Amino acid sequence: MRAFTYQRATSPREAAAAVAGKRGAMFLGGGTNLLDLMKLEIEVPTHLVDVQDIGLDAIEETDEGGLRIGALVSNTALAADARVRRDYAVLSRAIVAGASGQLRNKATTAGNLLQRTRCPYFYDPNMPCNKRKPGTGCAAIEGYSRQLAVIGTSDKCIATYPGDMAVALRVLDAEVETIKADGATRSIPIADFHRLPGDAPERDNVLEPGELITGVVLPGPIGGTHVYRKVRDRRSYAFALVSVAAVIQDDGTGRVAFGGVAPKPWRDEAAEAALPQGAKAVVSRAFAKARPSEHNKFKITLAERTLAAVIAKARS
Repeated sequence: MRAFTYQRATSPREAAAAVAGKRGAMFLGGGTNLLDLMKLEIEVPTHLVDVQDIGLDAIEETDEGGLRIGALVSNTALAADARVRRDYAVLSRAIVAGASGQLRNKATTAGNLLQRTRCPYFYDPNMPCNKRKPGTGCAAIEGYSRQLAVIGTSDKCIATYPGDMAVALRVLDAEVETIKADGATRSIPIADFHRLPGDAPERDNVLEPGELITGVVLPGPIGGTHVYRKVRDRRSYAFALVSVAAVIQDDGTGRVAFGGVAPKPWRDEAAEAALPQGAKAVVSRAFAKARPSEHNKFKITLAERTLAAVIAKARS
């Protein structure tokens, strides 16, 4: 781990200004992903701005009937909140499916959204990776790609977004609130927050330098049966090969998003219209532009079977 300076911010605007004003500065929340990347020298910040003392650790009801989740609310606290478990059960179930209890105690809402890919080539400094070092190439494209993306990729990167929470947030149409160094705020639909790789795979999201996530807003409850199903190589502490977050209404309509298959949570609203026709109809539309490799083409079939299990559970 390389040397760095350290600062403890006392307000969101102070934190944003500190990162925006110093080249190589980064925010430090729970640190469950960042510190690992620093040890491997994949991330090499020159200055860390600790945000643990800036508040943003509460879950509050909004005037519109939804919830505002502070950026520093822990995954454990969010999953256990009675309002989340009652009205946004897909979110609670997605969070509990991720990592371990110890990590969820430290991991934050904002940090979960910002976690970086677990592509093995990204984690190996001896291999070329456009996400880790732009312009070096993508070893994964010609390498072993079983765990990697089948849709939303480019000829620069086929890494997947690894998280569970954001897949559920995508189904719920959440919005991400932020603040910039000058105090300006904005609200970003979760659909637009994570980027596809295109020609700039090193940019995982649309945040500007120094822009700090302050919270996530859930709209009012949408009812229906909430299901999150995660398929992985082992039962715990593993990232998804395929995951499905769904909210199914009594008439068979609903919403569905997939994890483990793309560089961002994958939801195709047009494909959702086929939910009453079954999983095959949805997946054939949602993955119509998929470009799988020989190693990971099974993910499309797995997505169909996982969604079929979700639909069956919702109807039971």
